[in-house]
Amino acid sequence: KGKCPEDGWDESTIELFLHELAIMDSNNFLGNCGVGEREGRVASGLVARRHYRLIHGIGRSGDISAVQPKAAGSSLLNKLTNSVVLDIIKLAGVRTVTNCFVVPMATGMSLTLCFLTLRHKRPKAKYIIWPRIDQKSCFKSMITAGFEPVVIENVLEGDELRTDIEAVEAKIKALGAENILCVHSTTSCFAPRVPDRLEELAVICANYDIPHIVNNAYGVQSSKCMHLIQQGARVGRIDAFVQSLDKNFMVPVGGAIIAGFNESFIQEISKMYPGKASASPSLDVLITLLSLGASGYKQLLKERKEMFFYLSSELKKLADIHNERLLDTPHNPISLAMSLKNLDENNDAAVTQLGSMLFTRQVSGARVVPCGSVQTVNNYTFKGFMSHANDYPCAYLNAASAIGIKKQDVDVFLKRLDKCLKTSRKEAKKEKSVNEISNSNTGTEQLGD
Repeated sequence: KGKCPEDGWDESTIELFLHELAIMDSNNFLGNCGVGEREGRVASGLVARRHYRLIHGIGRSGDISAVQPKAAGSSLLNKLTNSVVLDIIKLAGVRTVTNCFVVPMATGMSLTLCFLTLRHKRPKAKYIIWPRIDQKSCFKSMITAGFEPVVIENVLEGDELRTDIEAVEAKIKALGAENILCVHSTTSCFAPRVPDRLEELAVICANYDIPHIVNNAYGVQSSKCMHLIQQGARVGRIDAFVQSLDKNFMVPVGGAIIAGFNESFIQEISKMYPGKASASPSLDVLITLLSLGASGYKQLLKERKEMFFYLSSELKKLADIHNERLLDTPHNPISLAMSLKNLDENNDAAVTQLGSMLFTRQVSGARVVPCGSVQTVNNYTFKGFMSHANDYPCAYLNAASAIGIKKQDVDVFLKRLDKCLKTSRKEAKKEKSVNEISNSNTGTEQLGD
């Protein structure tokens, strides 16, 4: 039926299945005689084994989803992967999704492919409405496609940065709906930014007949993010949503899923991809989902959510000890933020120094965000870059509860963060004392003169 099995398969069964697929490709036929320019020849036996001899890749020159006559096994692999992934997207919460395909590009380039497909539908359009999210690849995805991003600044509500719906609608009226390619919204993001108001944006897109593309980079693992997409499609318009394979399914970097509610539009996107494509991302995610089974993947989602609440409660305790606070961001289901006001007040450099200290102590993934940093990306200058706002009230540290995280990860992180904060405070006090002595000596010298 093309659905993910409820219970995972063992490795020997998966390998047998892959070998059976491989012998359906012409390069593995015993009597094959190839005289074309691409015949699935591989010089290294190690490379052949790494790919289970599925050498032909996926798709044909005109369509990444098309069947290759001389690679029936690889084509079947592609079809099965797309079908199993569609089943998992439904299981994760977007139950009315109709079509999806795995593309061997990361999220940014996959978004670019969506924008290029829309170009043919809206030839006059040159703008993309984009509620600000300080992440370079999604910004560059619009530039690479040849469009001009129209950045909509977020509004501060308590600690949270939320979508300015009124500003979005005002900009649509000012530019003219026919000149706008689409609205490019975001679900998963770093706190204190929270997922966009997808339902309101979807309604605006439906009212003004503007396409809506959603960057759902690591949102499949969050029932809240998937619910937002489902609701947005129900009450308004969402044309496609894009998610990363590595961030949601724990496979190597290099693949994404493009999904949507209109089967023909998703097919149009797949036909926009030029040439054949690597089967590696499809192979990786199929092996992973067959290993886990639907029940195994649901268990990972459950554990991630439990770890989010554990990380939140323990990080709040640590923040209180160090006279900081866990920022109140209830609309963000994956990322948390802890203020660094005391560090920031003592020394601006102390904030970035904390990030370096954590990294050298083998803490990866934690983001330290200072106030007021400026970054230029493709000639557009972002003030307060990384904080999703021009003037966020305080510096802060991010930590996320992503799929696959374990209690040990949280406990070790908190222990090392506690040590780093204590060290930073000692160094700040020492520097303050040195400065006071230096200032006192300077004043004495001036009196003597």
